[in-house]
Amino acid sequence: MAIFSKEMCRQKLNTWLAAEESVATGQSYQIGTRMLTRADLKQIREEMEYWAQKLFEAEAEEKNGGRNRLYHFVARDV
Repeated sequence: MAIFSKEMCRQKLNTWLAAEESVATGQSYQIGTRMLTRADLKQIREEMEYWAQKLFEAEAEEKNGGRNRLYHFVARDV
C-alpha cells in the first residue's frame, strides 16, 4: 500500500508547479530597504520530480491492485 494517496500526490505536485510559476515570474524583489527572495528553483524542481514519481507509484499501485510484479525465469537449453 502506498504511503501517499493519488489525490494527495496530485495536490502536492500542483502546489510545487504553482511555486515554480511564482519563482519564474520574479525570483526576488525589494521594497524600500526590505528584500524578499523566493525559494531556490533547483529545490522546487527536485520536489516536483519527487511528487511526480510518488504520483506515478500511486497510479501504478492502483492499476496493478497494489502489487509490484516481477517475473523471473531461467532460459535453459534442452
